[in-house]
Amino acid sequence: MLSDDQWAMIADLLPVRTGRRGRPFSDARAMVEGIVYRYRCGIAWRDVPEVFGPWQTIWTWHRRLAGDGTWDRILERLLAHADAAGIVDWAVSVDSTIVRAHQHATNTTRTQGDTPNYTNPSVEPPDHAIGRSRGGLSTKIHHLVDGHGLPLVVLVSPGQSGDSPAFPHLLDQLRVPRIGSGRPRTRPDRVRGDKAYSSRVNRELLRRRRIGAVIAEPSDQAGHRRRRGTRGGRPPAFDAVDYRGRNVVERRFSHLKQWRGMATRYDKLAIVYRAAAVLNAVIAWTRELSDMP
Repeated sequence: MLSDDQWAMIADLLPVRTGRRGRPFSDARAMVEGIVYRYRCGIAWRDVPEVFGPWQTIWTWHRRLAGDGTWDRILERLLAHADAAGIVDWAVSVDSTIVRAHQHATNTTRTQGDTPNYTNPSVEPPDHAIGRSRGGLSTKIHHLVDGHGLPLVVLVSPGQSGDSPAFPHLLDQLRVPRIGSGRPRTRPDRVRGDKAYSSRVNRELLRRRRIGAVIAEPSDQAGHRRRRGTRGGRPPAFDAVDYRGRNVVERRFSHLKQWRGMATRYDKLAIVYRAAAVLNAVIAWTRELSDMP
């Protein structure tokens, strides 16, 4: 599942033996590879092959690592090393993809109508990021990716939630530490987004933070602006050539959904499901960094 180079990048951030007496400590590499195997195949936890260890232990590891933010810290470190090596393209793209929730993910009590938990992904939201859209019960995965399509920020929300309200929270979650000294980088050079992100709030946010906006304007917004005449202002700047680079986020979702456990949501808890998407991002970055000369 993981090469030795990939494992060396993340091993020291995972739990280790404490030396205290008790149950035998599980092999961390086997646990991580068991988690990856489960999501790649989209099987039930109890069907994970015994070669990785007891399925209950593998599930417990993933639940705890999701709850204490370990996967996020690992991704943060990989991003820091990638930025120091100059391989992060700061012309970022944003989008979301919708995922159907399996009946095993929805047989739990949830509160509908609450605000999606964007601000603190480590806290389980009351609705478990499951909502009813036109396709039924579903979840949305929001990605902010760099210019090469590698994930920088991952969030989840109910399937009926909009893309535009999640955009400010994606920017707020963008934080890439510096190796050595210096403040973390939180501002990309420019943001590419489709028409769903074309709102006055989002454009003002980008303008205020001095981030270039490469966002298409919907026909209805253009019509409203023209009908207002001079009061409508000028049309927003739009670089059609640069916008072609937005397809990297679509390709990222294609790679993500090659994990069958991500293409369909089987997890009851939003933090567990989101952690699997973060783990997918971790694997992608370890591959990128291990290929460096």
